[in-house]
Amino acid sequence: MRFRLTPRETSFYDMFAASADNIVTGSKLLMELLGAETAARAEISERMRAAEHAGDDATHAIFHQLNSSFITPFDREDIYRLASSLDDIMDFMEEAVDLVVLYQVEELPKGVEQQIEVLARAAELTAEAMPNLRTMANLTEYWIEVNRLENQADQIHRRLLAHLFNGKYDAIEVLKLKQIVDVLEEAADAFEHVANTVETIAVKES
Repeated sequence: MRFRLTPRETSFYDMFAASADNIVTGSKLLMELLGAETAARAEISERMRAAEHAGDDATHAIFHQLNSSFITPFDREDIYRLASSLDDIMDFMEEAVDLVVLYQVEELPKGVEQQIEVLARAAELTAEAMPNLRTMANLTEYWIEVNRLENQADQIHRRLLAHLFNGKYDAIEVLKLKQIVDVLEEAADAFEHVANTVETIAVKES
């Protein structure tokens, strides 16, 4: 790591960790949605919306700190990218839950549970990685594994699309379910964006 003569604002680390912990909360709500009766989904959606609002608050706090700090722990553009990518994850997860409720989906297609399991694992890894930004230690395995998970998510997504277009579902149902699985895939992509940003930061700081 480069030697620095100037002090660095450390509250960013805590805010990134809080944002990532909130994403774990969102992933657990996605898991809860899988086993929920249709009537219980609206309440889960409300809790997910509250988590998404908490994520927005965390992101705005990071941006406010960024705008008011003369010294930052790493490049300002990387702080902005990392905060934005973390926020994107929560946005996509909340959108997926909301669509399930709005579209009154009775049964999610087989394979969605695998999508959500990948997201839950990526959320855990991301939450574990954020505190390590302080030292830039033990991060390589994190971004390698998240990239592997994103590749796995791509494969699951392709299989889900093939399933949706096999003639079992009517056209309207296909459109509804495809939008849901596409948004879950976007969440997996957003996890990869976070991991790639962390890798960029680590390389610059090495």
